[in-house]
Amino acid sequence: MKLAGRIAIITGGGSGIGRATALRFAAEGAQLVLVDRDRAAAEETAGLLAGTGPLPQIHAGDVGKPGFAERVASEALAAFGRIDVLVTAAGFSSGGTVLTTTPEDWNAVFSANVGGTWLFARAVIPAMQRQGSGAIVTFASQLALAGGRGNSAYIAAKGAILSLTRTMALDFAEHGIRVNAIAPGAIDTPMLRRSFARHADPQPVREASRNRHAMKRFGRAEEVAEAALYLASDASSFSTGTTLVVDGGWLAA
Repeated sequence: MKLAGRIAIITGGGSGIGRATALRFAAEGAQLVLVDRDRAAAEETAGLLAGTGPLPQIHAGDVGKPGFAERVASEALAAFGRIDVLVTAAGFSSGGTVLTTTPEDWNAVFSANVGGTWLFARAVIPAMQRQGSGAIVTFASQLALAGGRGNSAYIAAKGAILSLTRTMALDFAEHGIRVNAIAPGAIDTPMLRRSFARHADPQPVREASRNRHAMKRFGRAEEVAEAALYLASDASSFSTGTTLVVDGGWLAA
């Protein structure tokens, strides 16, 4: 198994890509630490893991709140003695242009996406340095590379994650820590469905997004989880500071 005996923290593990990644990692032998702001959702994920291996640790809280990541890392280390993988799948989108996005929404989007990535990386890297190994998988978006309309805070935040990923990869490569990003296209998740629901008439927006992909469909969370597994495992041992695009041909179209 590709992750046998490895300890993996997954933020946003209660739904969508985070949940799919948790299920895939567990099938490959990982001991999971699930993080989500919704404890019931994280517990539901844990229920889906029943019978596949050891039960995960569950932590409920705001990934962008200072102190939370340190507590998660500390409890994971106390229980398992090491942290091998971090996947920062937690995210938040508010929609809006720079004129219609409120300062509160802008800060909330950056706190969840960029702040959550930074704080959790900051919390786990010291343990990975001591081990001399570790893999961090961050989440950007195809929109960070292509641009997009009506979602300025989210797109800017995902662009910041790409830059943060590259600089962390350079800063910690000598410690055996690899840091890579995934840039998914539109993936059929609760967050995507909520983004469409913000529009007065969601169906035309949904169809336009679907058809923007060369493959003329939305991605599945399980497809992105396979990319996360690749970057978390030894299969990608010579990859760091890069972005794996999983976008159904969005950027090529």
